[in-house]
Amino acid sequence: MSTARKPNTLRPHAKSFQECLREFLTPAVWKQAQQARAPRRESTRWKTQTLVLVLLTMTWCCGDSAAERFETAKAVCVALLPKRKRPGKTVQGFQKALAKLPLPVLRAVGEGVRRALLRLLSNQWLVNGFVPLGCDGSRLECPRSAELERHLGQAGKDLSAPTLWLTTLVHVRLGVPWAWRWGKGNASERAHLVQLVRQLPNAALVIADAGYVGFDLARTLAAAHVAFLIRLSSVVTLYTENDLPLARFRDGEVYYWPPRQRGLPPLPVRLIRVRAKKKSDDVWLITNVMDRRRLTPVGAGQFYRWRWENEGLFRTYKRTLSKVKLMSRSVRLVHREAEGSMLAAQLLLAQVAWGLRRVGENESGACSARKVLLAVRQEIAVLSTTRRSSCFRQRLSVARRERRARTSRKARRQWPRPRPTTPPKPPRILKLTTKEKRAIHRFKQCAA
Repeated sequence: MSTARKPNTLRPHAKSFQECLREFLTPAVWKQAQQARAPRRESTRWKTQTLVLVLLTMTWCCGDSAAERFETAKAVCVALLPKRKRPGKTVQGFQKALAKLPLPVLRAVGEGVRRALLRLLSNQWLVNGFVPLGCDGSRLECPRSAELERHLGQAGKDLSAPTLWLTTLVHVRLGVPWAWRWGKGNASERAHLVQLVRQLPNAALVIADAGYVGFDLARTLAAAHVAFLIRLSSVVTLYTENDLPLARFRDGEVYYWPPRQRGLPPLPVRLIRVRAKKKSDDVWLITNVMDRRRLTPVGAGQFYRWRWENEGLFRTYKRTLSKVKLMSRSVRLVHREAEGSMLAAQLLLAQVAWGLRRVGENESGACSARKVLLAVRQEIAVLSTTRRSSCFRQRLSVARRERRARTSRKARRQWPRPRPTTPPKPPRILKLTTKEKRAIHRFKQCAA
């Protein structure tokens, strides 16, 4: 009898949707999620893994209502977990079990996905010695239920719908969200960024627009040894030791020291001017990275241009995943729907970044969320049958954006209602007085 082994017909790139999903949702992740859930709250039908998988799949699949999406997601969950106990049959039972699910369970799953990102995308994670993370926020509309109107309130015009505020950190080269925070529609995105500091990876570079300008925020980031790159506007006044005209300024060290904060030591920062075709469109950036060899002006301008991936994430979340308006009508359910849908968006973009990791570095961030979602929906359509597709990762490797040269601005066309946006004006730069120089010298002596 011949003992020759059969040739291995499995190719390393030909993995199914279930195997690709298991790369991020490992057994260790489910174990931590189970530990975050109190045993007395666990339903006999809705186990932790089943509940989270149905919640994620409802974000990916098609359907005009929660009940329609639930039926598809339940069938997918049964196909993914054939040896587990069948979940509940009704969407009402699923919503009751989801309302009892503690939010730390979903956050534990998100923590596990972040560890998988560091493990699977390690060769693309660092860019010029930094982990560039763009920070931005956006509002999401909620249903006009009495409970949501009472607890969330109004954040816009009178009689407007209740909203949630989402602040996200996105890897600007890969377009994959790293962490996020939810709040009411009138929440402070600066306060959200302070809360996200403890979740930042090593060598993180926080990139933000002019909405994040503030002495307290910059001082907090500097005290936490977090590098930042923030755009300035005309509301900011900076100080230099030597008198230098604004038109001649390019790159140099300045002091950020608002008059109301003179009881605190000044914050030495570096001011970078990124030239544009029009002088009025010049971008003024401050950073606490004082070494010009570590962060060049050209590199700073490139990092800030990549910050547009934040806007791309919001477009993917709101339009591609149809989350312009959330569906849940209670406070507990709307928070779990929001957290679960952002986790689903993170997994969707992380899988395509992982699928494209073997292509050139210049192509690593050129993933198409729409093409990935279509590939996922094809897998969802066949998971409930006996035929299993094994080329899901191959479809991920070709889910790229169009590579045409863009000549238009990265902004939507102007609608009649919103006011036209104008670029921020340059900051004011003043020369330090003799009294201010003496105060800075005293602060330096005390620090020494």
